[in-house]
Amino acid sequence: MRQDPGDRIRPARKAVIFNMIVRKYRSEDLSEILKLFYDTVHSVCKADYTLAQLDAWAPAAPDTERWRASLEKHYALVALTDGAIAGFGDIDETGYLDRLYVHKDRIRRGVGGALLTKLENAYPITEITTHASITAKPFFEAKGYVAVLEQRVTRRGVTMTNFVMKKSLEPRR
Repeated sequence: MRQDPGDRIRPARKAVIFNMIVRKYRSEDLSEILKLFYDTVHSVCKADYTLAQLDAWAPAAPDTERWRASLEKHYALVALTDGAIAGFGDIDETGYLDRLYVHKDRIRRGVGGALLTKLENAYPITEITTHASITAKPFFEAKGYVAVLEQRVTRRGVTMTNFVMKKSLEPRR
């Protein structure tokens, strides 16, 4: 069967990382998180977005104080492997999953899933909402999220596509 050139070919899943530690975000994590965010967006997402879109989404000089305030306000976690941050994510008390990123060299190894499970259980909520990139949409779909809206958003004057995705959770007792 011929493959349509537009079809995305996903590499096979790599070995799961067993020596991973997931812990709460600390302020001293910020510089490593910002580097991970920039590097991951600019490498993992380059097939789905233009360079201008990547630069608008993950600029070389981010607003560190805005990041710090947001991560401190939300329930934020980091995943560590071999003493380095392999991923991070954060969620607020309303169930808005603001960020979930995995180091470009650690994708498909269980880091994102481990972080997501802990974030989904952070608050007694029955629904999670996130805005997922084109690149991240298949990951979230595999975790039970449903795209409810494809939208065009503008970041730093550049328009790009993402998806509002939701997942219903069982009420916790």
